Amino acid sequence: MTPWFDEQTAGMVGGLLGAGVGGVLGGIGGGVGGPLAAMGKAKHFVLGIFVFGIVVGVALVAVGLAALVMGQPWWVWVSFVGPGVIAAGLMGGLLPVVRMRYRQAEQRKLDAQSFRG
Repeated sequence: MTPWFDEQTAGMVGGLLGAGVGGVLGGIGGGVGGPLAAMGKAKHFVLGIFVFGIVVGVALVAVGLAALVMGQPWWVWVSFVGPGVIAAGLMGGLLPVVRMRYRQAEQRKLDAQSFRG
């Protein structure tokens, strides 16, 4: 089978996917999502970013596994599996934490209402 791309291009593909998924989704998810979750704001937007990151990560792993099954060299499938596992693992691992922060913010709002009234 003819490789999809050479080893040098594989480094660029893996780096761009890692930087794109990690930098964009991870940066938005952590940089914006953390403070917003603590304040209890933009819940659907923030949770959507995390779910989207998981979906993108799983899709990258699926492409990498398909490349492996098709007999592509290691540098091709690793370029997809590596960023995919990291994205899905981090976003999937942090999703329960973000949900907990939203629950805590909601509980603080309820406590404040009961204290006032």
